[in-house]
Amino acid sequence: MRLRLRQFRPRTGPHEHRVVQPWTPLRHTSLRDPEASLGMLMGDHDGLNRLAGLFSFAAYSRHTIVHVPLREGPPPYVGCPDLVDLVLVHHSAGLRPSKWPELRRRLTHSTPLTVRTDEARTARDAEAWQRRRHRTDLRDLLRHSSHARTFFLIGSRDVFASVATAFSYAAGWGPRQRGVVKGKAAFMTSISGELQEESGTRRSPEVVIGFQPYPPYAHFKRPGR
Repeated sequence: MRLRLRQFRPRTGPHEHRVVQPWTPLRHTSLRDPEASLGMLMGDHDGLNRLAGLFSFAAYSRHTIVHVPLREGPPPYVGCPDLVDLVLVHHSAGLRPSKWPELRRRLTHSTPLTVRTDEARTARDAEAWQRRRHRTDLRDLLRHSSHARTFFLIGSRDVFASVATAFSYAAGWGPRQRGVVKGKAAFMTSISGELQEESGTRRSPEVVIGFQPYPPYAHFKRPGR
C-alpha cells in the first residue's frame, strides 16, 4: 500500500522525535475512548484501509510515532462521547503519554513523505503473533492508555502487524455485509487478544471495529453489483 504522510521533527530538550500523520484526514472514521467505555472504531473503506496501512507502517518503524487524528471524526452514533485521537509507538521509543501534549504542540512544520507497506511481510508477522497468542508466557502485547484525548497503543512489530490484518479484513469485507447499502453499520471484528489486560481490574479491554458507509448512500454499491 502507498501511504502519503506528513512528517514532523519536533524537539523536546536535547531529543528530536519523528512523528507522522496521514496527509489527509480520515474524514469518515472515529474512535470512542476504550478507557472510558467499550472502545468503538467506526470507519468507511478508505479509513479502515488506511488504518491497516498505518499499523503496518508502525510495525516496522521502531523510532517513529504514528499520530492519527480521529477525535473530530463523525461519532459512531448521535451523542457519542469521548472521541479520541490514536497514537501508535514502539516500546523502544520511550514515549510517555504524559509528555504527548507538549510534543503535539510542536507539530507545526511538516514535510511530505510517501511510504509503501509490504502486505506479505505484515501477514507473515501477524501469523507469527497468532501462533504465540495463547502461550502463557506471551509478552508481546499492546500496552494502552488514554491521556489528553488520545488513545495510546504501545507495542512491537508482530502485534502491530496482527492489528493491521484486522483492519485489512474489516476494510475488505465490510462492503459485503448485509444492510450497508442502506447505511447500516456492520461490526466486523475487534482488537482484544492483542491488548494487555488492565492490572488490578477484571475488565477485559476491547476495541470493536465496525464498517460504516458514509452518506449519501447512493454512491455506495456492494462489490459484485
